Amino acid sequence: MLGNIDLGIAMAYIALILIVGIRAGVGGGKRNTGTAEGYFLAGKTLRWPAIGLALFATNISTVHLVSLAQSGFDTGLLNGNFEWMAAFTLILLALFFVPFYLKSGVTTLPDFLERRYDRSSRDWLTFISIVSAIVIHIAFSMLAGGIVLKTLFGFNMYLSITVICIITGLYTILGGLRAVVITESIQTIVLLAGAFIISFAAFDRMGGWMPMKNVLIAEGGLDRLSMLRGADDVSGMPWYAVFFGYPILGIWYWCADQTIVQRVLGAKDENHGRVGALFCGFLKILPVFIFVLPGLFAYTLFKSGQLDLHSLGLDASGNANSKGIYTLMITQLLPSGLIGVLVAALLSGLMSQISGALNSISTMVSYDIFKQRKPEATDRQLIRIGKISAVIAMVFSLCLLPLLDKYESIFNGINDVIAHIAPPITCVFLLGVFWRKASAASAKMTLWIGSFLGMGVFIINKIMPHSWIGQTPFMIMAFYLFLVCALMQIILSFLYPVQHNTESELLYWKSPLEPLGGPAWKGLGNYRVLTGLLILIVTMLYVIFR
Repeated sequence: MLGNIDLGIAMAYIALILIVGIRAGVGGGKRNTGTAEGYFLAGKTLRWPAIGLALFATNISTVHLVSLAQSGFDTGLLNGNFEWMAAFTLILLALFFVPFYLKSGVTTLPDFLERRYDRSSRDWLTFISIVSAIVIHIAFSMLAGGIVLKTLFGFNMYLSITVICIITGLYTILGGLRAVVITESIQTIVLLAGAFIISFAAFDRMGGWMPMKNVLIAEGGLDRLSMLRGADDVSGMPWYAVFFGYPILGIWYWCADQTIVQRVLGAKDENHGRVGALFCGFLKILPVFIFVLPGLFAYTLFKSGQLDLHSLGLDASGNANSKGIYTLMITQLLPSGLIGVLVAALLSGLMSQISGALNSISTMVSYDIFKQRKPEATDRQLIRIGKISAVIAMVFSLCLLPLLDKYESIFNGINDVIAHIAPPITCVFLLGVFWRKASAASAKMTLWIGSFLGMGVFIINKIMPHSWIGQTPFMIMAFYLFLVCALMQIILSFLYPVQHNTESELLYWKSPLEPLGGPAWKGLGNYRVLTGLLILIVTMLYVIFR
């Protein structure tokens, strides 16, 4: 357990974020929190740096810091694919989805589905989005944060998380999206600073890259440096699972999930939305080096006798319970004071994830449920309902913690859930944006049948782990489910032909090249130039670490 200095730094950081969050949201007056647009979308005034930082902060939670380090210890750089592949889906968001979302003036993504398809599609996506935000973005993050606080300070996991959630909920509920984005920008910087510190500490203790590589050679584990594995790799995530399966998860997460995309919906204009998404794509290059790689260094430090894992518990074969590897690195590699900074970084990830999800839930409940049933609702009523729904979501998330704690790897648990939720949603968004003939009836039935199919596969996977379904890696299963959904929607679109109205006729691309003709800034700020640069950098990294 840690000392008073580190605890003091952590508490001071929490107090700072609370003050900044309340001042940012409430300090701007009614323009920020007095109207529904100001409260839920920050008055559509967000610029690209804030959008990019907020996207990154909403995505990177304590789960990532803890679980990516764990995966680095267990399997090497493999799970870094979730970070680098995200760059390609952020490019899709910037090029193809941002223009539609901003041009249609939607407040939520379910609202977009209603304009492109029908009300039934909107209602179903609202339900799925709220559930996924509670489980994936809030509950799993709470769990990771609770484990860290319990390990470092000996705090009761549920009590400490409840306190953090109340503080986070306070500025989120009072200040709306503006408070969320400003605090997330600060939290991203703190989180990155903390991650760089632990990365350097691990690198320095190991003595550099070559000593680490020599240990891997001696242990027969040089393949841990490879991002792309063969079909016989025991991880269950070969290269083809990455390239075929990840886009199904990634397009839902980055292009069709309200919690993430809401930052883009608050953009000042199309260019700020596009460049903000691409800026996040560049930031997503970093986690492999500052989240995953430290875990790999921890493995080689352990194998070379420079890291003591006995406190984690070792089995008969000498293998450690790697769930707490990140907190162990903090306590053994850093001096007092710097440990407090790392705790602040971990809290940054936790608070930013929770605040972003709470804001998106309150937006969907207000616009996609309450306002649909009471069109005459005032802005004041919408804001009040949004605040109440955020409180309920937070309480429900706390109740899920004991159930989710059963996953050995929190990160894998999240992606396992996403793999069974994403396929039908990814399908209806992709076909809706790129295919004129995608009909409302086909979208509705694909969402319904695809979601129940994914739920059934998930249940079979858990109760019959030795069946074909249970033995199929979740990334490949996501691809199979997507193919079924796509075939289903195409067939249903011919059986129930599309009937466009004036609005939906404008909400699909006539040609894949059409979005590239949108207005762009000059020079390096041109989204086309940034897209090419991002593709080049990520491709080169894959070549180096293939």
